[in-house]
Amino acid sequence: MTARLTVRDLAQIAIFAALIAALGFPGAISLGASTVPITFQTLGVMLAGAILGARKGFLAVLLLLALAAAGLPLLSGGRGGLVWFTTSPSAGYPYGWLLGVVVIGLLTSLLLPRYPFWPALGATVLGGIVAVYVIGVPVTAINLGLPLWAAVVDAAKFLPGDLVKVVVTVLVATQVHRAYPGLIPLRRKTLSTEHVDGTRVQA
Repeated sequence: MTARLTVRDLAQIAIFAALIAALGFPGAISLGASTVPITFQTLGVMLAGAILGARKGFLAVLLLLALAAAGLPLLSGGRGGLVWFTTSPSAGYPYGWLLGVVVIGLLTSLLLPRYPFWPALGATVLGGIVAVYVIGVPVTAINLGLPLWAAVVDAAKFLPGDLVKVVVTVLVATQVHRAYPGLIPLRRKTLSTEHVDGTRVQA
């Protein structure tokens, strides 16, 4: 049975949704052939997955995107409305955020409570870069009518900044998990043994 969200969980979800929105206030930079912007909001998405985990991180990102789709100017540069989720060159990236935050959260839960630096770095790269690009880049190609290879080459402009965000995320998450253990439930295997009488004991 799925655990219910507590008041504390809801507060954390709201705080991280607000954090991602706040990271869009500095605006965005457009470089390269496409008009897909470079923003700080992906840092917030990475932090949500690495600190809150898959479930709460997903809900934080979903809350932000739902409000932005409804028209609130919460995406970088004060953008909002359905166009940024449908026909815009960057329309695929918000969906990539949803996948990415889940990947980061699930992998991070496997690394806790130790959260070693290099595996954490790899987990954040897989979720915060690979998963996001897997959805974002093909949608850019489709919406702009570009060959997929051209969209991939153009997306390379994001890599340096995204790698910096990955490092920042891991450093911040390391300190947070050290100070507040238990933010993400540990994914432990449940061992069970069956007795002769048919009863089952779990450890």
